[in-house]
Amino acid sequence: MRSSAIAVSGLRKAYGDKVVLDGIDLDVAEGSIFSLLGPNGAGKTTTVNVLTTLMAADAGTVRVAGHDVATATRQVRASIGVTGQFAAVDELLSGRENLRLMADLKRVRSGDQVVSRLLERFDLVESADKLSSTYSGGMRRKLDLAMTLVGSPQIIFLDEPTTGLDPRSRRTMWGIVRELVAEGTTIFLTTQYLEEADQLADRIAVLNGGRLVAQGTADELKRRIPGTHVRLRFAEGYELDAAARLFPGSTRDEEELTLRVPSDGESRSLRVLLDRLDEHMLNAREFSVHTPDLDDVFLALTERTSKDKEAIAQ
Repeated sequence: MRSSAIAVSGLRKAYGDKVVLDGIDLDVAEGSIFSLLGPNGAGKTTTVNVLTTLMAADAGTVRVAGHDVATATRQVRASIGVTGQFAAVDELLSGRENLRLMADLKRVRSGDQVVSRLLERFDLVESADKLSSTYSGGMRRKLDLAMTLVGSPQIIFLDEPTTGLDPRSRRTMWGIVRELVAEGTTIFLTTQYLEEADQLADRIAVLNGGRLVAQGTADELKRRIPGTHVRLRFAEGYELDAAARLFPGSTRDEEELTLRVPSDGESRSLRVLLDRLDEHMLNAREFSVHTPDLDDVFLALTERTSKDKEAIAQ
């Protein structure tokens, strides 16, 4: 079992009468990607600010890289890197100069070698000596992440790192993130792109109204939401009619000659369904299992929490 890179217990934060974080518990394993999802105003940025020592918690304990964020701030900061929603590059400097400045600030040994390696890794060699103000959005994001890697942090916080990027640049960033984790780095990711969390995260937590409403792998979260079904397509209308009679509660599409049969998607259930079709000499031309995606999970969990709060208020 992997050790915890980040351990949070009972985290609370309020601004006056407004409670932003209401007793958050998190555990992020070393060398993993953990994604925090939530609608605007849910408390994601506040959580990141507390974990990165930029803001003090009102209550609870937070340990990052084995250090208490309240009493060992310097050690925590030496162990982490942070990339925000907007690339924090100096537009008056070239890409190489931005990296060199960061190496000097962190007092990195062999700074020139480190800078050269990062420029190569992020495919920025050709543009290294151009002003960063001339970089595209994707290039600026890559430079920003490269600057974060100066000093080889154990844990990297990525706060919506691909906001505004085109699909190709976003996938390039995904590849870099996967490489970092393969090397043992821990990634704490907040994102507004649910596909991003689905593609990258080992574990996901959904934050809404200052509380965690769900945690687990992407597949575990999807299984919490009803809607998994088997989709059967038939060649003839009479086959569709016969299959619909076999499976009460199913939904049919006359034009497409398809039948949606509610299912948990597990192999045993699928075997029973197919055996039943076979017993009645029915053959589906196409067969597929459909499960809710993270969009469905996110909407269901956040809407449910909002309705619960409204009911309590009334």
